[in-house]
Amino acid sequence: MSLHKTKGIVLHYIKYGETSIIATIYTQKFGRQAYIIKGARSPKSRLKANLFQPLFLIDMEVYHKPGRELQMIKEVKNTTPFVDIPFNLKKSSVCLFLAEVLYRTLREEEQSPKLFEFISENILFFDKAEKFLPNFHLTFLLHLSRFLGFYPHNDYTETNCLFDLKEGHFIGFKPAHKYFLPKQASFEFHALMETGFSDELKFSASEMRQFLLDKILEFYHFHLEHIGEIKSIEVLREVFRDE
Repeated sequence: MSLHKTKGIVLHYIKYGETSIIATIYTQKFGRQAYIIKGARSPKSRLKANLFQPLFLIDMEVYHKPGRELQMIKEVKNTTPFVDIPFNLKKSSVCLFLAEVLYRTLREEEQSPKLFEFISENILFFDKAEKFLPNFHLTFLLHLSRFLGFYPHNDYTETNCLFDLKEGHFIGFKPAHKYFLPKQASFEFHALMETGFSDELKFSASEMRQFLLDKILEFYHFHLEHIGEIKSIEVLREVFRDE
C-alpha cells in the first residue's frame, strides 16, 4: 500500500459504525474510490464528516492499494471552499441532485483528467455565478453524457423534428415505441443542446424544464442499466415549483 496525493470530488457518504463514515469520491488520480474515515463523526477527529458534503472539492493524501474495496485517507482539506452553494437552497439542491447522478453513473475506477476537470470547473462556475442558473443541471447532464459515451446527436431539422430517446437522435416520423419527445419539446431540447452553461434559455412553458429533465433522465436509463432511481429529483421538483 503506497501513499499518494490527489484531488477529489465528493459524491456521497454514509454513516458507518458509531462514529465513522464511508465516502465515495471521484478522484483525479484513481477515478471512483470508496474511503473509510474512522471517527469522522467524533468531536475529536481531525478528518471531520462535514468535509465530505456533496460535490465538495478536496485535496487528499491517501493510502491506495489497487483492487481494494475500501481505501484509507491520511489527510484531507477543502481545496476551494464554496462561497454560495452551502447558503443557497436552490444551488445546494441542484448539487445534491448532480452528486447523486454522478454517484450512480461514474463506475469506472480509472482516471479521466478531462472528466474530473469538467465536473470541478463547472461546479465552481455554478457556485460563483451571481445569478441562479435554472438550466444548469440540464446542461450539465447533457455534457456529462458525452463523457459517458452516449451524447445525443443534435441533427434537428424542420423535417427531423422528433427526438427519439432510445436511438438518441432526431427523426422525421413517430417511432413504433412511445419513447420520443413531441414536436415542441424536441425543438426546445435541440435549443438546450446549443446553449452553454451561462446561457439563459427561456422555455415556452414553466413545466417544460421539469419535463425535459425527466426525459433526459429517461434517456440516461436507456443507456445505463445500473443507474436506478434518482431520489433527489423530488427535492428539485419542490425547489423549481415556482421557477
